[in-house]
Amino acid sequence: MAQPLSFTFASFVLFITTLGMIILLPSPCISQDTFTCSRATYYGSPDCLGTPTGACGYGEFGRNLNGGGVGAVSNLYRNGSGCGACYQVRCTIPQLCTTAGMTIVVTDHGEGDHTDFILSPRGFSQLATPNMAQHLMAYGVVDIEYKRVSCQYPGYNLMFKVHEHSRFCEYLALIVIYQAGQSDITAVELWQEDCKEWRGMRKAYGGVWDITSPPKGAINVRFQVSRADGQKWVQVSNAIPSAWKAGVAYDTAIQLS
Repeated sequence: MAQPLSFTFASFVLFITTLGMIILLPSPCISQDTFTCSRATYYGSPDCLGTPTGACGYGEFGRNLNGGGVGAVSNLYRNGSGCGACYQVRCTIPQLCTTAGMTIVVTDHGEGDHTDFILSPRGFSQLATPNMAQHLMAYGVVDIEYKRVSCQYPGYNLMFKVHEHSRFCEYLALIVIYQAGQSDITAVELWQEDCKEWRGMRKAYGGVWDITSPPKGAINVRFQVSRADGQKWVQVSNAIPSAWKAGVAYDTAIQLS
């Protein structure tokens, strides 16, 4: 009788040890790489690129940004502060998905079927291994992991684009494009020379900031950058020329990192 009892006790110890190891192992959804588990789908697009009517206000610029690797987010939209943010997204079907996934730029707001991301068809297909894109897209919705990463735009500085709805010189709306790094722009102000003060622009929607009766002459702009390590103001002198035009993007000659 002693031998079976000894075996049972040893098995119990082994079970407890193994269970402890399983409990201590990190969940793949809360990994050391700070990936978060979610779901993703894609929207219809005749050319597989982005949409020019996205909630961030990028217009036609948003269609081809990042080679068309763009999409809409739900909670990550953050009332427009998430516009322009970049995320590494990878799906979790080993036989169909790459381990690296792809980088998406947020250009729109949307949600559906408990998803955090609604990707462009081109972006969604880039999650797949070679020759497996059609098989992956047949799923419609897939489980994913994502984390925020730095946006990178080689050869481009940060620019202020004058929104097409602006009216010289009564109403000025700006949108920041080619915003590199992992920062959010949380405030934009223009220097009013005659009053010697900064005037705050209104957050109109998405990534669009606007103001009525903008300052005359070349416009100095400063914007507040918010990161995980704090906030700071960045100032750009003569960012917008005196004879600005709707639809034109102006280079700031600076880059965020």
